[in-house]
Amino acid sequence: MRVPLSWLREYVDLPATETGRDVQAKLISAGLEVETVEQLGAGLTGPLVVGKVLTIEELTEFKKPIRFCTVDVGQANGTGEPQEIICGARNFAVGDKVVVALPGAVLPGDFRIAERKTYGRVSRGMICSGDELGMGDDGTHGIIVLPPELEIGIDATKLLELYDEVLDIAVTPDRGYCLSMRGVARETATAYGLPLRDPALLDVPAPNSYGYPVRVTDPIGCDRFTARTVVGLQPEARSPIWLRRRLQKAGMRPISLAVDVTNYVMLELGQPIHAYDRSRLDGPIGVRRAEAGEKITTLDGTVRVLDAADLVITDNRGPIGIAGVMGGANTEISDPETDPETGIVTGSSEVVIEAAHFDAISIARTARRHKLSSEASKRFERGVDPQAAAAAAQRCVDLLVLLAGGTAEAGVTEISAPSAPRTITMPANHPDKVAGVDYGRETVVRRLQEVGCDVYGQDELVVTVPSWRPDLNEPNDLAEEVIRLEGYENLPSTLPKPPAGRGLTERQRVHRRVGRALAGAGYVEALNYPFIGEQALDNLGLDADDARRRLVKLVNPLSDEEPALRTTLLPGLLGALRRNDSRGSHDLALFETGLVFRPEGQPGVAVRLPVDRRPSDAEIAEVNAALPAQPRRAAVVLAGAREQAGWWGKGRPSDWADAVEAGRTVAAEAGVELIISADQHAPWHPGRCAAFHVEVDGEKVLVGHAGELHPRVVKAFGLPARACAMEIDLDLLEKANEGPLKAPRISSFPVATQDVALVVADDVPAAEVEAALAEGAGELLESIRLFDVYTGDQLDEGTKSLAYALKFRAEDRTLTVDEATAARDAAVALASERTGAVLRGA
Repeated sequence: MRVPLSWLREYVDLPATETGRDVQAKLISAGLEVETVEQLGAGLTGPLVVGKVLTIEELTEFKKPIRFCTVDVGQANGTGEPQEIICGARNFAVGDKVVVALPGAVLPGDFRIAERKTYGRVSRGMICSGDELGMGDDGTHGIIVLPPELEIGIDATKLLELYDEVLDIAVTPDRGYCLSMRGVARETATAYGLPLRDPALLDVPAPNSYGYPVRVTDPIGCDRFTARTVVGLQPEARSPIWLRRRLQKAGMRPISLAVDVTNYVMLELGQPIHAYDRSRLDGPIGVRRAEAGEKITTLDGTVRVLDAADLVITDNRGPIGIAGVMGGANTEISDPETDPETGIVTGSSEVVIEAAHFDAISIARTARRHKLSSEASKRFERGVDPQAAAAAAQRCVDLLVLLAGGTAEAGVTEISAPSAPRTITMPANHPDKVAGVDYGRETVVRRLQEVGCDVYGQDELVVTVPSWRPDLNEPNDLAEEVIRLEGYENLPSTLPKPPAGRGLTERQRVHRRVGRALAGAGYVEALNYPFIGEQALDNLGLDADDARRRLVKLVNPLSDEEPALRTTLLPGLLGALRRNDSRGSHDLALFETGLVFRPEGQPGVAVRLPVDRRPSDAEIAEVNAALPAQPRRAAVVLAGAREQAGWWGKGRPSDWADAVEAGRTVAAEAGVELIISADQHAPWHPGRCAAFHVEVDGEKVLVGHAGELHPRVVKAFGLPARACAMEIDLDLLEKANEGPLKAPRISSFPVATQDVALVVADDVPAAEVEAALAEGAGELLESIRLFDVYTGDQLDEGTKSLAYALKFRAEDRTLTVDEATAARDAAVALASERTGAVLRGA
């Protein structure tokens, strides 16, 4: 909203010394977003005067048409002689009054006017256009032609109001009333503590039965409709300079008197107005919902197909306007036309004024449906004062009668749906509690009255909300009004004081250790949005009954393609892997720790917690009960080389074993040892998938999976071949932890190493053999490592050889060869018993 300071002063008696910057500071303090203060006329200096064109000589010997003019500027040039001026514009004639910049004047852009010889003549000044004076678009892009009654030689800078300041206000959706001079003036008066001259306080005649007929069949979409008629308008009447300049300063282009008046009243009162040429109306005006497929040609010349939800204005022929958005071309006010033979001016001489109030949501949806944002729709969708319609119509009638010589017909049509004032009950100390400041009842009542509210009561206030504030609906809205008018800058700044000595919880320590351990292992953390869509789950190859397909969907998602909260970390990580690979980073190891959302049972509805006090434990518990389970997980994805090639060796690609090792690393930081076994689980390759189990209270619990991704998943996500992944539940690992980590005790005695190679069937997992060896070796076993897997001609078909290195050590003595051998033999014996293993070569 552009607000000229000169216009604002008509409603508020601001001190003469107040500048636009001063007003900007006051309004910002009151909560309005005043982005800039534009200085109109900056860099413009006179002499700039009114002149009358005496003669025009056409110079035809040049490539473009040039005119040599003599202009009477009175005594403004010091001689009284006509001023000789060269001009290329052609929209003026002999006898017209124009704006003349005399030598010595400086126009915007540091354009200095001086006598100079051009086109073989001496030009002593310049006949000016609106653009050259920085006035804005007047629709002609030509020379300013002034009314003929103006006196020659007077100062044009005052006549055209070229010096002014304009505040540019970014009006937020909750302050739609500030899309008018009336609304901004009210805020200014409140900020300065001055009285407001409300332009809507007009004497409005009562409605009667002989106004222009109107039928409203949708009172929800249109709860108020006022119609007034003005006849006898002079088609040749032009908008006066003051009206055109105010429109230009506010950012609107003057068009014709009737249209300019409706735009002026909209800017002044915030009520959109539409004017119909009564001679082009066919029967009563109606308001209804459109029929699907109906068409209308709007004022911009576009044929639009209407939706059944659109609210339209009609006559007997059908739609003549899209309500609250844009009028139709078939009832448009016609531009004045002059008959070249008779000189008679014809145009619209009878006008029906519409001032209505439409449903904000309906107008907003229609404007977006047709991609047609107008000044009217911007105001209706933010909330227009329904009580201002009659005053706005009266203001239009008064201006048309005054400026166009019209006559207001006595008929007044006003249709309104029954409505009652909105009231809000609020404790008098509620703003005090919200702000943490003791305002007191008197201050609260005074500030609410300044907003326009009627306030009754003592400790419990009953507040009647003004009709122009649809955003005030509950006590917190009223508290905000008190706080902003008292000044946000006056709110105390109090930093919270957390109790000392608590530090991180054990859960937080585990999560941090996991992140550091994965980063130390060469993984890079990738933080992804916690949103997914069904397509991502399809790409993972999940079965229809997979628990990960049960989603928590958002009511207002950021993207329609990802409307739900994630149930697994993998889609986000795989997307990050794909993006980095497509940008040339092919050797990747990424990890993420975060929450997933797994609904259980029937979905609940969370209660709305209070903001004026601490919620009770029962209220908090009720909110928590409505939330889905949110376990914290860790996941990794790998692709490309795990070890780079170089002078030190060939390097190696990442594979499923690296993903399994990442799971071991995470579990080790949680102080838990994983039980690893082969598994088949989407999205992993059936033959290269490991399941992670831990013991929780004596029961074996699944905590995650790792391995190589299924080729179909790799293709669906566009990933590098043989990509691998791991995902593990950190909360279950924490439950499996039996206490604080114990530092290992290092023995000073030497280690005894025994190697053993066992032949087992192909389908026997190495992990089972390793577990049996570890249990059979007993307490002397310090570590066990699989260092070779062999399959070949030296073994029977369907078997494989697993070679392990066993290290034995005692804390109190040096082991003998016999002790180490006995421990190894015990380990082999148990492995043979459980897995059918046979010593290779035995």
